[in-house]
Amino acid sequence: MDVPQSPRFFDRGDPSPDPVFYSWPRFVTHIDDDAIAAVGALYDELGINGDVLDLMSSWVSHFRERPRRLTVLGMNAEELAANPQAAATVLHDLNADPVLPFDDDSFDSAVCCVSVDYLVHPVEVFREVGRVVRAGGSFACTFSNRCFPTKAIAGWLYANDAQRCAIVADYFRHAGGWAEPTVDQRTPVHHFGDPLYAVWSSRV
Repeated sequence: MDVPQSPRFFDRGDPSPDPVFYSWPRFVTHIDDDAIAAVGALYDELGINGDVLDLMSSWVSHFRERPRRLTVLGMNAEELAANPQAAATVLHDLNADPVLPFDDDSFDSAVCCVSVDYLVHPVEVFREVGRVVRAGGSFACTFSNRCFPTKAIAGWLYANDAQRCAIVADYFRHAGGWAEPTVDQRTPVHHFGDPLYAVWSSRV
């Protein structure tokens, strides 16, 4: 699946500014315990540590062990401040401004957990992640089949799970600067809980 050029692909049911929607904290987890464990296992498998950027983050980052320095970027100050693994917090609306407020080569790796479906400028954001992540560093996107439907893009809502994986893989390809992405289902195929999918690549 190639990322469509039509802007309607990125339409959302609720087009109001995101800071309104995220103005109050949600101290909940958006995937179940097995899916959370799968996220942490992937981070360990990929060796994500050092200076790490967690995009579109909240009060939990799902690392089994705290990275040496974790910067969490998100939309709600209370949620970010409550994140026990965070060394630094940054309030930033990527849908209003996809340019990341960091210097080139600032991080060893980056992650984005259950949030990629809300991006309206994903290729620009993935390109920016490639700018701020050092050569050889990983960018891992994980997601399930749950979301806030009014804020997810139309193309995501009308896709099935395999198509969603293909969409994220194409974000990497269109952004440039990334190796061919890897796509994997991290929970068992017949798992009764939340499925956990991952798409990741390394900066070249």
